[in-house]
Amino acid sequence: MTISGKTQLCGVIGDPVAHSLSPALHNAAFSHLKLDFVFLAFRVKAVELQNAMQGMRGLGIRGLNVTMPHKTAVIRYLDDVESNVKFLASVNTILNEDGRLVGFSTDGIGALHALRENGVNPAGKKVLLLGAGGAAKAIAYTLAQEVEALCILNRVAEKAAVLADNLNRLFGKKIVGGALSPSAVQKNLQEAEILVNATSVGMHPNVNQSLVAPDWLKPDLTVMDIVYNPVETKLAKDAKAAGARVISGVEMLLYQGAASFEIWTGHVAPIEVMRTAALNQLGKVETK
Repeated sequence: MTISGKTQLCGVIGDPVAHSLSPALHNAAFSHLKLDFVFLAFRVKAVELQNAMQGMRGLGIRGLNVTMPHKTAVIRYLDDVESNVKFLASVNTILNEDGRLVGFSTDGIGALHALRENGVNPAGKKVLLLGAGGAAKAIAYTLAQEVEALCILNRVAEKAAVLADNLNRLFGKKIVGGALSPSAVQKNLQEAEILVNATSVGMHPNVNQSLVAPDWLKPDLTVMDIVYNPVETKLAKDAKAAGARVISGVEMLLYQGAASFEIWTGHVAPIEVMRTAALNQLGKVETK
C-alpha cells in the first residue's frame, strides 16, 4: 500500500477500539481493488466526540464507522441521516460529502444479507430474535419488513414489548415482545424457522454459555449468532450438532462492513477478500 497526498482516509471511532476488525477488513478490500484509501482505528472518548466530528470535517476524512459508546450520541453532530436511523436512534456509518456528514445504520441490512447470501430468505418466515439492544433493534427493524412473524425476547421485557409495538405501528406485521426466559425461548422455538441471537451471550471469554438448550434445536431451523469471537459459539456448535443450518456472526460483521465500504467508495465490496481478512485477524485474536 502506497500512501500519498491523494490518499483518502476512513476509520472507526469508539472507546475501546483496539479490538476492532474493521481495519483488517477494509484495508484488505482497498488493497484488493487498488483504491487509494487507508483505514485506521481512533480511540475517541465520549468528551471528545464533538471534537472528533469537527476533525472529520476539517481533515476531510471520507468515512467513519462508529462503535460503542458513540452510536447514539454522534447523531447530534450530523447534517442528515437515512430514514432507519430516525427509528433506531443509532448510527454505525458516517459519510463525509464535501463537509456534509450523513449517518447510516448498516447493521440490519448486514444481517439480512448474511441470511440471504447463505441461502436463507427470511420472507414469510417466523423469526425468534434474542435481545433488544442496539444491534438487535436494527435487525428487528429490517427483518420486520420481510418476515411473516417476529418474536423479540429480552431480559428487560418492557424493552422488547416497546420495540415490538413500535414495529407493529410501522409495518403492521405479527410482532410480539416478551421476557427472555428459558421457558419463553423453548416455547417460541417450536414454531420458529429462524433463530437470531443478538445478545452477547457466548462471547469470549464466556464461550461455554448459551441461551438455548441443545435439545430445543431442530434440523429445520436456521440459527444465526451475531457473536463473532469465537467464530463458532456454543450455540452454533449445538445447532450444527442438531442438524440446523448455522450462520456465523462473522457473516453479519462482513456484510454490514461491506455496506459501509460501498457507501464510502461507490465500489462493490470484495466479500471473499474481506471474509478471509476477518477470519485471519480473528485467528490471531483467538490464539493470544
